[in-house]
Amino acid sequence: MEIKSKLMDEAAMNRALMRISHEIVERNRGAENVVLLGIRRRGVPIARRICENIEKIEGQSVPCGEVDISFYRDDLTKQSDVPQLKYTDFGFDVNDKDLVLVDDVLYTGRTARAAFEAVFSAGRPRSIQFAVLIDRGHRELPIRADYVGKNVPTSRSELIEVRLPEYDGETGVYLCEIEK
Repeated sequence: MEIKSKLMDEAAMNRALMRISHEIVERNRGAENVVLLGIRRRGVPIARRICENIEKIEGQSVPCGEVDISFYRDDLTKQSDVPQLKYTDFGFDVNDKDLVLVDDVLYTGRTARAAFEAVFSAGRPRSIQFAVLIDRGHRELPIRADYVGKNVPTSRSELIEVRLPEYDGETGVYLCEIEK
């Protein structure tokens, strides 16, 4: 994989996440009923950063958890002949909450669909909103993000790589060419 360009550095990512945090607070008229769930893997630290921002903005913490979508994917039969669904527990109640799902990149929409199913297996939120750092297009399902850090039109031969210190030792977003 070859890096074509750096789309965001740490400062740009922090600005985008702060803007998303303000938009979440504004849309929900505060943070009183808001809970966040990061989609495992890179959505989790991004959700935590948004939660920290909301606490700075509103002076109150919001519940922040993670969702593992691996057992809700529509390609499960490719991974195992006998897929097993597991009970989902986020560590807090999602019923009647304004739940914000958070992910790093929105592409086909299949990850988001799996996350919706995981959420509904645990309860019935009042609303589900979707925040992504990067929307790269190419939807296969009718899904859109409510909060977007940056829209990046891509070709299918390109990949968006979000690097976070928790996994990569650095912060940045890169546009890469998939080697053929």
